[in-house]
Amino acid sequence: MKRIILFALTNVAVVAVLGLMSSLFGINRFLTANGLNLGTLLGFALVMGFTGAIISLLMSKLVAKWSMGVQIINDSPDGTHQWLVQTVKRFADKAGIAMPEVGIYEGEANAFATGAFKNSSLVAVSTGLLQSMNREEVEAVIGHEIAHVTNGDMVTMTLIQGVMNTFVIFFSRVIGYFVDRVVLRNDRDGVGVGYMISVFILDIVLGFVAHLVVAWFSRQREFRADAGSAQLIGNSQPMQNALARLGGLPANELPGSVKGMGISGGIGSLFATHPPIEDRIRALQQRA
Repeated sequence: MKRIILFALTNVAVVAVLGLMSSLFGINRFLTANGLNLGTLLGFALVMGFTGAIISLLMSKLVAKWSMGVQIINDSPDGTHQWLVQTVKRFADKAGIAMPEVGIYEGEANAFATGAFKNSSLVAVSTGLLQSMNREEVEAVIGHEIAHVTNGDMVTMTLIQGVMNTFVIFFSRVIGYFVDRVVLRNDRDGVGVGYMISVFILDIVLGFVAHLVVAWFSRQREFRADAGSAQLIGNSQPMQNALARLGGLPANELPGSVKGMGISGGIGSLFATHPPIEDRIRALQQRA
């Protein structure tokens, strides 16, 4: 969760800095000098939206290592570390990607994969994961993360985030211009306070709408990564067991509602980046 929050904050910070620079250098005034130029605004929104997302992607491995305190173990002599590295290598070879960096970090049971390119990725697992799962379940989790890398999920999510950033930037300024000119009837040269306040509020509101779309795509990629792990192992049961373990349940006891990765039920499920665990296990059972 910390890594996800920092990644999102990095993206927001980059977009905010670009927005500040555009104001300082007069780009916003250029866009509205003789009425709102929609073509120019769209180009501006594309550059702004994708620049923030791409910079965040390029920084993702560095940010993950720093924020999670990841220790790279590719060359570690420790027996458990060597087993982790060999497991990652076996799955990477089977998936046809270059060997990722392998890391370990202190924390509750979890794991992640990140990196801008398939052949330059990082797969990291937590100490909590190693302590709470058996080796078969840990292998399933590693297979899940390798599937994320193989599927190019980091790049896909960056492109979706870029599109959503573009959407937010474009429509917040179009609506802000309408409020300033039509609702508040500002007939002076350039935009007024109404435009600036509207854009600020709409950036936040539309940002939440954009996150709904990004979160939906993220939930779909989790199902694909679960299936990818089952394919790499040749059996879906280890991934089912690992998911049940994450949910704090015995592998074969699944009530109707599980509190685990992601938020289930109500509006929370719309913002969750991971589907409810019982849905993920059910999908694997249906696949099997």
